[in-house]
Amino acid sequence: MFKNKGNKPFESKIWLASPTMHGEEIKYVQEAYDSNWMSTVGVNINEVEKIAAEKAEMKYAVALSACTAALHLCVKLAGEKLYGKPPISQGALYQKHVFCTDMTFDATLNPVVYEGGIPIFIDTNRDSWNMDPVALEKAFEMYPEVKLVVSAELYGFPGRMDEIKKICEKHGALLIEDAAEAMGATIDGRQCGTFGDYSAVSYNGNKIITGSSGGCLLTNSIEDANKARKWSTQARENADWYQHEEVGYNYRMSNVIAGVIRGQYEYLEEHIEQKKAVYERYRDGLRGLPVKMNPITEGTEPNYWLSALIIDKAAMCKQVRGEVDVCYQPESGKTCPTEILEAIGSINVEGRPIWKPMHMQPMYRMHEVVGRQGTLRCRTNAYISGAVEAVGADIFQRGCCLPSDNKMKPEEQDRIIEVIRACFE
Repeated sequence: MFKNKGNKPFESKIWLASPTMHGEEIKYVQEAYDSNWMSTVGVNINEVEKIAAEKAEMKYAVALSACTAALHLCVKLAGEKLYGKPPISQGALYQKHVFCTDMTFDATLNPVVYEGGIPIFIDTNRDSWNMDPVALEKAFEMYPEVKLVVSAELYGFPGRMDEIKKICEKHGALLIEDAAEAMGATIDGRQCGTFGDYSAVSYNGNKIITGSSGGCLLTNSIEDANKARKWSTQARENADWYQHEEVGYNYRMSNVIAGVIRGQYEYLEEHIEQKKAVYERYRDGLRGLPVKMNPITEGTEPNYWLSALIIDKAAMCKQVRGEVDVCYQPESGKTCPTEILEAIGSINVEGRPIWKPMHMQPMYRMHEVVGRQGTLRCRTNAYISGAVEAVGADIFQRGCCLPSDNKMKPEEQDRIIEVIRACFE
């Protein structure tokens, strides 16, 4: 257990990433209130869809209650396009394999399961922390029948989603781009969210801009946009009574939430600059330590949503993680993510481990993970003899997310850096 070496805690907690409000948001919320459009229709929703599409450089956006809802409808649209409309008792991907990002939040791939799909996880590229294009190509060699890929962009630091898209096109597969964490980031000047056949962005409370909740589905097809809007309002038919011919969902964004998001969009670029400054202060302040920050892939411009570090293998003390607990053995000159998180926690600062890869999660352990050499885990939940460790598992073991709140003062961040440095003493 880490022992605080006399560092006085901050009076107010320094958060990993909290909402940053400016005042413009309340104006649009007040408009919703004054006009009495408090439900899932209204000017704010229309404006968010317009702005979201323009910012993402896509033709259409569909405003929904959460990014998970957006991803679900992306999956449903892709499944029906690939395999046709299923019976009501089955999902659009019933018993179909889908290639999915391994190191991500589970909302990336849960919608695949909602629709009856079977995830196969693609290992992580060590140089980008995102889906490895080489491993994806290997997976298509092993499973040429797969026609859908779901790929996420981690912490606002995109990899080469353009390469992922080219591989999908080569194999006749559709791509769903989970840009929940990457709004405003670019690849060769092109906005994240434009590479997928269907894409999704998030306005969750900790994202680069927020509505407290909400998300948008992005597409260049008016037919698909209208279909998603219909599904999101319980799939009601155009009749005077409640007429239903297919399964629908209560997924539409609230006009009140849309008011907050509408006001936030004006500050997207400002938030990105502030997050970049946080990342660069960590990079400079931790220089000389045996750590590396989130990798920036050549040709990309991150939105710097969450700054994270990974400890060099030689500088790792012993650390063992169970399902919900962890222990480590302190060692002079070495540390581990658990010790760093405990150390900054002792001064009232929030940090978190890197996303635990999906193939390591109890609910997905019977699913395969494919790396550059082929299958790394077989269906018996045991590593194949002689197989190398999944890259994502290694990053999870050695990495952690640092407080990246854009309201954090430089002097506060300097104290956090001091505490991290002390862990290596």
